[in-house]
Amino acid sequence: MGVVSPNILIIGDDVMHPYKRSKRLGALLREEIADIIITKVQDTRLGFVTVTDVDLSKDLKNARVFISILDDRDRDRDVTIEILNSARGFIRNEVSKRVRVKFIPTIEFRIDRSIDHGGRIEKLLSEIREGHVTTDRVTPTT
Repeated sequence: MGVVSPNILIIGDDVMHPYKRSKRLGALLREEIADIIITKVQDTRLGFVTVTDVDLSKDLKNARVFISILDDRDRDRDVTIEILNSARGFIRNEVSKRVRVKFIPTIEFRIDRSIDHGGRIEKLLSEIREGHVTTDRVTPTT
């Protein structure tokens, strides 16, 4: 057993990485899909889109691609998701030209709600700091 670097452990002939293959592939897909959206998807209705995460299934055959959109209106979110999901075959084909894996996962685009959730929490914390929040207590039910 030897350590090549802090991030790689070698046991016999096996190289062990500190995290799963799905995480590494997800990070690679996130970068490639983001680049493909910016450079290859030609739709004027598409606003400023950021690929925030790619969640792969355990068998690596399905990828949920989470995006955030600069223009935050619900109508624009729906249009953007519709555009990207209609272009997912094209995007998957472009990914297959860039990433060498046995099977390119099917792609499904979703809005990343964690940014909205974080913004709401930040707003509530700000209101608490300013003293604008009433302290309505909820009685726990048994």
